Amino acid sequence: MADPRGDAGEQPAEPDPFWWRDEVPRRPLPVEGGIQIARTRGPVARTWWSRRFIGVLEELGVGGRLSRGRSYARAGQIVSLEVGPGGAGAEVQGSRPRPYRARIGIPTFGKAEWAAVTDALAGEASYAAMLLAGEMPHAIEEVFAGVGLSLFPDSASDIVMDCTCPDHAVPCKHLAAVFYVLAEQFDADPFRILALRGRDRDALLDDLRERRSTAAREAGSAAADGAAPLVELLDRFYTGGVRSARLVGSRTPPDALLDQLPDFMITVRGEQVKELLRSAYRALDGRD
Repeated sequence: MADPRGDAGEQPAEPDPFWWRDEVPRRPLPVEGGIQIARTRGPVARTWWSRRFIGVLEELGVGGRLSRGRSYARAGQIVSLEVGPGGAGAEVQGSRPRPYRARIGIPTFGKAEWAAVTDALAGEASYAAMLLAGEMPHAIEEVFAGVGLSLFPDSASDIVMDCTCPDHAVPCKHLAAVFYVLAEQFDADPFRILALRGRDRDALLDDLRERRSTAAREAGSAAADGAAPLVELLDRFYTGGVRSARLVGSRTPPDALLDQLPDFMITVRGEQVKELLRSAYRALDGRD
């Protein structure tokens, strides 16, 4: 009977679980019309809020994956990107024919938490004005901290990251590419950061306007409650109030300006012109 292991008596080779590493090119497949960042060199984030967001990624210390992620983002390897409350999902083209699915999750704030944040923002006129103008106040992190919240993730534990690629490191270069694209989008629209936490631009601005209007009405009502009716003031409405004492300081001589003038080369009857004018200045002042 023939040896079932073959003539050489060897066991059949087991399949290589990483067969795709040799058969698929390591370079990512090009994407036509992919989503990419505009900055081809240097730092990606330009605004402080985008740098703060990227800082969370850089604190993870993933080394070369950050540079490869930037290369993916600059090359336009992201096929699609959806951003909404609670995170972002993207398809990132790698070396395999089928794009990888990358997901970044950030916890959203509840209704009561956002009410506390909005009340704090509305209570400071400068914060409300900047947000209504489309800008992110520098102290907005302090506002969130004041109500026990954090606008940006504090650490990797505050972010859920997942990718279908075979790389076991988190974040992988595909997730890093999504981070960089998000950072550039945050540069253009800081409200996207707030949207990740569960409150979009229109909803937040509407709440701010409503709270500011309510505060103004309440302040007007409080002032009106302490004022006398107009009918009781008609007899003295047009009378002047108490005049304050007139402030009198040291008086400047009327001809002091002439002392600043140089002597004229031309004289009138042997006298300097400014000396002739001095008597006129004093006469106009009433001293002579």
